[in-house]
Amino acid sequence: MPTSWAGARVLIYSHDSFGLGHLRRCRAIAHSLVAAYKDLSVLILSGSPIIGSFDFRTRVDFVRVPGVIKLRNGDYTSLSLHIDITQTIALRSSIVRHTAEIFDPDVFIVDKEPLGLRGEVRETLELLHARGATLVLGLRDVMDDPSQLAPEWERKNAVSALKEFYDEIWVYGLPQICEPLAGIELPHSVRRKITYTGYLGRETDGAAPTTPQHNLIDEPYLLVTPGGGGDGVELVDWVLSAYEADPTMPYNALIVLGPFMQNEDQADFQARAERLPKVSAITFEARIEELIRKASGVVAMGGYNTFCEILSFDKPSIIVPRVRPRLEQFIRASRAAELGLVTMLPIDGPRDPRVMATALRHLPQQPRPSEVVIPGLLDGLENVNRLVARRIEGSARPRMGLARATP
Repeated sequence: MPTSWAGARVLIYSHDSFGLGHLRRCRAIAHSLVAAYKDLSVLILSGSPIIGSFDFRTRVDFVRVPGVIKLRNGDYTSLSLHIDITQTIALRSSIVRHTAEIFDPDVFIVDKEPLGLRGEVRETLELLHARGATLVLGLRDVMDDPSQLAPEWERKNAVSALKEFYDEIWVYGLPQICEPLAGIELPHSVRRKITYTGYLGRETDGAAPTTPQHNLIDEPYLLVTPGGGGDGVELVDWVLSAYEADPTMPYNALIVLGPFMQNEDQADFQARAERLPKVSAITFEARIEELIRKASGVVAMGGYNTFCEILSFDKPSIIVPRVRPRLEQFIRASRAAELGLVTMLPIDGPRDPRVMATALRHLPQQPRPSEVVIPGLLDGLENVNRLVARRIEGSARPRMGLARATP
């Protein structure tokens, strides 16, 4: 590594209003960067209430900002503090800005929201832009249906932020599957900032899962995961109904309910699972990659991270995507099914237990994703490493600790 890397720093912001997707994507990037570059440090800013449940590699740490949660009407409210959302955003914004001021990153990667939640990152972007840091917007492969995304971004002045602040836009996917900003009117000066990295491949660290209950299930098994679980009730119910309707199911099933599923739903599903000899249910597993690696097939809703893991571990899968409040999962699953990477079952119609039972019986014999050749499909982390290296090596900013700006 060039000597100019000494003390190099990357700051990653993730608003994390709900679920696991943003945090797990940012964590994967951080771990890949420190594995590739021994003198690099990465700090993650996150609003996830369960970030402390995950392991982090040496030279990766996090600062947690007060959590928020999105209501059904689209508004936000404080997750735990008894203060209004305006005060919560002001508090979060201050923490983000002061962290950036002291950490003084060479590269600042903002996940998904160009100005952060309710504009809370604007002051930090202004600060780091003035200091000459590289500002990057990182986007998943699918944002939403263009008819929904365009007015949302117009309301948030997102395009203006891309023109004013950002040096690069990284899409963690491939245009053959989806172009997340295809429905947005972007000037050429912004479109030329876009780089498609490929999907963020995953691997295991060889450590056993942290949840001892996973040993209750014998291999071979099917893994059922609704991600964070907050909107996964229909999927889990459908799978349990299939096992209840067909006692002769040939495969065991391990269901990871997700930490954000309502407690009453978790209790109901665990009680139903206990009555089924071939089904086990656990609440949460931080090292779910190992469970996916050992599974004979995966049943999921098709969020970004789970899709990356299905591809990385080459698992036959059934995707049952949500269609509300965003079409993101449906768009991703539909395109992946067209390409032959996954099988998709719609969840917005009648959920016949026999249909799910048949799909589960056939799941391990489905074609694996690797049977479809898509160049660069899983090159995302390698390309992100290169993009960060290019920016840091080309920077004239001082990186030795004593030469850095101090508050």
